[in-house]
Amino acid sequence: MQNVDQTVIATALPAMAESLGADVLRLSLALTAYMLSLAVCIPASGWIADRFGAREVFRWAIVVFCAGSAFAGLAPSLALVVAGRVLQGVGGALMVPVGRLVLLRSVAKEKLVDAMAWFTVPALVGPIIGPPLGGLIVTHVSWRWVFFLNLPVGALGLVLVSRLIPGRRPMARRSLDGVGLALSGAGLAGLIFGAELVARPAAGLGVGLAILAFGALSCALYLRHALRTPRPVLDLRLLSVPSFGLSVHAGSLFRIGVGAVPFLLPTLLQVGFGMSAAEAGFVTFSASVGALAMKPAAGPLLRRFGFRKLLIWNGIVSAATLAACALLRADTPWWAMHLVLIAGGFFRSLQFTAFNTIAFADIREHRMADATGFYATMQQVSLTFGVVTAAAVLEASMAAAGHATPRADDFSVSFLVVSAVMALSVPVVARLPRDAGAVLSGRR
Repeated sequence: MQNVDQTVIATALPAMAESLGADVLRLSLALTAYMLSLAVCIPASGWIADRFGAREVFRWAIVVFCAGSAFAGLAPSLALVVAGRVLQGVGGALMVPVGRLVLLRSVAKEKLVDAMAWFTVPALVGPIIGPPLGGLIVTHVSWRWVFFLNLPVGALGLVLVSRLIPGRRPMARRSLDGVGLALSGAGLAGLIFGAELVARPAAGLGVGLAILAFGALSCALYLRHALRTPRPVLDLRLLSVPSFGLSVHAGSLFRIGVGAVPFLLPTLLQVGFGMSAAEAGFVTFSASVGALAMKPAAGPLLRRFGFRKLLIWNGIVSAATLAACALLRADTPWWAMHLVLIAGGFFRSLQFTAFNTIAFADIREHRMADATGFYATMQQVSLTFGVVTAAAVLEASMAAAGHATPRADDFSVSFLVVSAVMALSVPVVARLPRDAGAVLSGRR
């Protein structure tokens, strides 16, 4: 439900902009607001899952997500659409880490690579269905049904969660770090929204810089608080575990590039190439087909090459396939366009699986909830900065060239910049030990 929703909305942005009388670039706020809400609320998810149990958390998460969907679908303005997306993010923040936490606590380490690869398959079905479905909905019905579609899916989800997820007693209770949650939320919100405003000078450069400064101050206060608190909501001491710390640092750089794709690609196809929403949807689903095709190959590839070597070389190839999107033009043959997108989806998905697995190789059982919350937070922050970075570069390129609307060349510049950021993850991951994750991959 979450992944269908995300990719459908990316395809629907131009139609939403026209209906609401807003600039299409401002509609990136609908993407940013959701990811920001996830980043702010996810830190508390581990504590909530331990306190109330996975089944209850899933139930309420679905209810909140669907309530936000209904609100956004009925919204008459961009501001209210963004408010609905924020509410959706609160629900999504409770769903994202809980499934991973259950998996990590129930699967033996030597089986974790295959389990993690298949665990993400349902999430990859969303991007396959989302773009063509979004295109059909926008072209033949209304963009509002992009949100209303979640309601019957959510109702089915409530039934399945109740029947298939067993109830369990809450784990040992510990108090929630409320001060840390407030400071980290204020810091992340300030940094992300401040960067969004600075990237769009028309929205007010001074206001953006002030919000950025507020976010930086809140993060500094949180850092001081976290170092003095035994169990802070985001425990920075986890970064001292080499496999976890390097995965967070390198994975964040990598995901900035990944996060830009759902914003850049559908907008390029519709605004830059003049495709309809339906046509753009059937093109963009190729990347998800490549991602899904990779999953059975993850285990054998990691056993053959190991985590370090695979993350280095696959990171280089992933950045190259993203940079290749800068070469796409309206007259590019369809087979070439699909080939670039399928290859990119395959290699980016392989990198995701490797990062998501090696990160928890050396985390002990009693810190697993803290680690999943921390990792999911950093994941969402980096994906959000991917949208912000892509929009900022696109706007800067338009301003430099004097374009009132973005053209293909402007998108090319943005693709090249985010692919360069993605490539910066390679020297970071090269610091992993050669035998990192050997127990997980089965490589001797």
